[in-house]
Amino acid sequence: MDHAWTAVRRLAEGRPLREALCGRDSAEDWVALDLAVRYPPWYAPDGWDASARDAAPAEPGTALALCHPSGRIREAALDRVARYPDLLPLLVVRCTDWAAPVRQRARALLAEAPAAGLVARAELILLLGRRERGGFAVELLDRALREGPAEHLHPLLGSADRATLRFAHRVAVERGLLPAVRLARIAARSGDAVLQDLCAEAAVAAVRGTGRDDGVLDILLTGRSGRVRAAGVTALRRAGRYEEARAHLTDRSGVVRACARYVVRQGGTDPLPLYRELCTREAVAPGAAAGLGECGDRKADADTLWALVRHPDPAVRAQAVTGLRALDVVGREGLMPLLDDPSSAVVRAATRALLPHAAEFPVEWLRERDSPESRRAVRVGAQRLLRAAGRPYAG
Repeated sequence: MDHAWTAVRRLAEGRPLREALCGRDSAEDWVALDLAVRYPPWYAPDGWDASARDAAPAEPGTALALCHPSGRIREAALDRVARYPDLLPLLVVRCTDWAAPVRQRARALLAEAPAAGLVARAELILLLGRRERGGFAVELLDRALREGPAEHLHPLLGSADRATLRFAHRVAVERGLLPAVRLARIAARSGDAVLQDLCAEAAVAAVRGTGRDDGVLDILLTGRSGRVRAAGVTALRRAGRYEEARAHLTDRSGVVRACARYVVRQGGTDPLPLYRELCTREAVAPGAAAGLGECGDRKADADTLWALVRHPDPAVRAQAVTGLRALDVVGREGLMPLLDDPSSAVVRAATRALLPHAAEFPVEWLRERDSPESRRAVRVGAQRLLRAAGRPYAG
């Protein structure tokens, strides 16, 4: 808030708004300025009062008046906003005002504002939209983006603000403004789960609607997120590309593996023999071990997974433990050595699998591993098992 209080002092001195803000123009900056005028710090200059310039028709005085503690002064200042375009953000703020006369007047003025101005303040509008009375401006922005030219949406599609980015893409998808290939690329590269789902679903729907792939599914199949890859794998079925799903039976994501098994079955192939063959190769894919546990048989496949627990690749060992959990054939004696495994991932996987068996462990054996000399993964694993067994452990 220090920068906001500094801006207030500069406005009180009569400095122009842009100069007072020193280039700060984010949604949070405008909200902070509004609060700073009404709640100045204890070190505010003696005798200073936001009302000192209330009657001044200049921009600094109008900015202060728009945020004044008195609702009457805020309401009166609204009629001067049209003279100063830079004050539009404060008009947006006043649309959520607790005082009905102020709020209603501000909304009437904002409804007359050009659509470009609303779009430029999308981040602020969406931030204030979380408030109890923040829906009005959001509705105006939504209408402007849905009914206005597509060019209004373009800058928002690259916004650094997550809420703005989601809002803009949702409108763009509903208006059909983004080609399927671009949607697939956004889904594949984005780190936002909401955007991943939105764009992946839209890309698949576009392929389904047009019958043209144009490489869309291949892009989805290489996505960073398992959710995106799963959407691509599932879409292989409708495209009749059943055989391609085999390559994803060993995906690192359990959701993707499940989708791949579904598509493979729809193509008339049982995935279980494929997993058994994959798990007996010299080079075993880690996902194959987990997949065998997810669809295998306890009697027929447990020995294969127990053998993979001793595999030289730590990723395979960790996923073999996951497969044993899925088959429900975990045993303390078999997995106990893995609590000292050189790989932290293996230690974590073994700990998760052994939690239901925590009471079977010798307490002293676990306490030996809950010591400063132990690696962090080993120490944390021992502590989790001690807690699960209802035993105290060294703090």
